[in-house]
Amino acid sequence: MLRIPFENVPKQLMNCMVQTEQHVKSLNVIGESFMEILRYRVSIINQCAYCIEMHFKEAVAAGESELRIYASSAWKEVDFYSESEQALLAWAESVTMLNDSTKQRQQSFDNLNRYFNQEDIANLTLAIIQINAWNRLAKSFGFEAGTYQVGQH
Repeated sequence: MLRIPFENVPKQLMNCMVQTEQHVKSLNVIGESFMEILRYRVSIINQCAYCIEMHFKEAVAAGESELRIYASSAWKEVDFYSESEQALLAWAESVTMLNDSTKQRQQSFDNLNRYFNQEDIANLTLAIIQINAWNRLAKSFGFEAGTYQVGQH
């Protein structure tokens, strides 16, 4: 149920979100197609239908295979994600769900640190936090899935 249409979200709020999004897009730490898988996976965890649709379509448009997108929910069960991608998916789950122990989170961080430096980890964490924020806005305001077009937002 739509509560606040996308176009009616206050400009200052959107400016903050867009500014952060521009920073995230400028990082070039990981490829855009995998960034979309990461956003898709977090959106699946948060059950945000609008963002699931958006990031599935954006991942396909960025050249990602449908199989890798679909399988992101079962990434531990397949062998077609690189070790660095697996480490990042584990970190995304940890940052999103916040239900692992301190020891588990440290293990996840240490594994991620094998592939990325601390600056990259900080920026990738911001990217994960950003999609979580978008999920929460979209769900809270009732953005409706089903009509998203690639590049729309």
